[in-house]
Amino acid sequence: MRAPSAWGVRGAAALLTLAGLGHTLWTGVADPGVALAFGILITVGELARHDHRDPAGHVPGEERRPAPLGFAAALAYALLGQNAGHPTQHGVLQTVAVVVAAALAGVVPHVARGRGPALDHVARRVLTVAFAASCFQPLHHSGRLERWLGQGPYLVLFLLLLLGLTALCDAVLAAVSARSRTGWPYGPLLRDELRARLGIGAAICATGVVMALGVAVAGLWALPVFSVPLLLTQTSFHRITAIRTTYRQTITSLARATEIAGYTPPGHSRRVAALSCAVGRELGLSERELTVLEYAALVHDIGQLSLVDPVPSGATAALPADEARRIAGLGGEVARQTGVPSEVAVIVERQADPYRDQPVAARIVRAVNAYDDLVGGNRHPGGSLAALEQLRLGTGRDYQPEVVESLARVLARGGRSGVVPVPPG
Repeated sequence: MRAPSAWGVRGAAALLTLAGLGHTLWTGVADPGVALAFGILITVGELARHDHRDPAGHVPGEERRPAPLGFAAALAYALLGQNAGHPTQHGVLQTVAVVVAAALAGVVPHVARGRGPALDHVARRVLTVAFAASCFQPLHHSGRLERWLGQGPYLVLFLLLLLGLTALCDAVLAAVSARSRTGWPYGPLLRDELRARLGIGAAICATGVVMALGVAVAGLWALPVFSVPLLLTQTSFHRITAIRTTYRQTITSLARATEIAGYTPPGHSRRVAALSCAVGRELGLSERELTVLEYAALVHDIGQLSLVDPVPSGATAALPADEARRIAGLGGEVARQTGVPSEVAVIVERQADPYRDQPVAARIVRAVNAYDDLVGGNRHPGGSLAALEQLRLGTGRDYQPEVVESLARVLARGGRSGVVPVPPG
């Protein structure tokens, strides 16, 4: 069941949508030509969305991937005060109505293919655009904005500042939704959302300002001109996402080599990767650090392929320290030869060191690997609690206490069994 905060975001968005559609239907559309032009652009932006999915059907980063062109057009409409020198008359509620109607028209083909945006994403779009419009439209219609700032550089600075606050609002809402959905700590989630907006988010905000100012001076003909750069950026963004998805699939396939060869139990590497990422989030790792951690956890047993005789059940946690470090060193060498990032190889080769000498990611992989070695195949007679107690007994040298306690909290939220399900694929 979702936390009340997620329902609060959805409820507020639903009320705004109903108010916007009701008001627009009752009073009619102000400046219908302008509304139609921006509505078409928003729809085109949604249609241009293209998701890259892995074999499990997951879209990398899907919760923070709005259609850039559609979002920029929505922000531009919220900040539009003039059309070719003539004041516009649409307000906050019509802005919401046009954005919602156009976005719904654009996502219909995606929904038909089973790839529509998440409901929380739609709610965030409504609230974010409403926030920007509420800060701009009343000041514009009252004439105070022109009296205070005029039409010069001060207006541009005001719009940039407003879009910065809008991006902050969107990041807060995204972090709230993610916290409600996953139960992960709010602080690291908000930090990751803010960092994500420094990339494509900055381009979206800048394009929104340029569109609004361009239409104010040159009219609606400015829309297609200023849309082309962002559309090209969106295409490049999709290609980068596709490359990352392919790379992750390659790492996952490499990790399965130890299972296919019979060195490790089926699903072990994927369980360790999933649980390691959960522990990493609990400890506040950034998204980039979590990506490196996931790759290292997936290939942490790759060194066993260099062994003549397999380790019984693939359980390296039960080996003598020298033997475990030797296998880890072999794994680091194999990882480097496969072309994975050097950070990943370092984590793999140092996973068996005393935890005080390890980077944080290696500490996580070591503890989670040991836990899965104990309970992944129901080999520990005492189950999850006894396995955690055994890890706690090793916190003097082998396992960092904070990592073990974070693992315990993650398992407590994940269910009584404490065994992480194997992701599909």
